[in-house]
Amino acid sequence: MRTLHAAGEVRYTWTSEPIKGGAVLVDRDRIAALGALDELRERFPDARVRVWPGVLGPARNFVSPLPEAPSPREVIHAVLKSGATTILTEYADTPELRAAAERNDVLMVPRAQATPLREAGRADLAVFAENGECIATVCAGRLVHRRR
Repeated sequence: MRTLHAAGEVRYTWTSEPIKGGAVLVDRDRIAALGALDELRERFPDARVRVWPGVLGPARNFVSPLPEAPSPREVIHAVLKSGATTILTEYADTPELRAAAERNDVLMVPRAQATPLREAGRADLAVFAENGECIATVCAGRLVHRRR
C-alpha cells in the first residue's frame, strides 16, 4: 500500500530550503514521489495519507555509542525512536546487535552519510517537532516509531 507522509515542512536534506505543505509518497520500501501534498493526492488518490506535525526529512545516522538497554532489540528500538535508521558499524559490536539491526532494516555503515530524500531512494524518513523531539520514524517504508 502506498502512503503519503506529509508535514507543514518537508526537507530533502536537513540543510535544504523547506517545502511548505510537502509530502513524500512511500511505496513499499522506496520513495515513489516527492512534492506538494495537494499535487501528490491528486496523482495518487488511493494512497493512505499521514499528516505529521513538525518537519519531515531524511532519517538520521546514529553516530555515537548506542544507548544502554536491556537487550539488543531494545537498543535498536531506541535508535529508531531517535529518528535514525543507520548506525555506525563500529558500535554494532556483537552478533546479537548486528542481528537485531538487520531484523529491523537498520543499516550499518562505516561512516556517517547524508542521504537526501529522492525518488527511488530507500524510504527512510523522520519527523521532528520544533523542540527536536522525534515524532515519527519510517525505516525502509515501515512506520517503526510514532510518538504517543
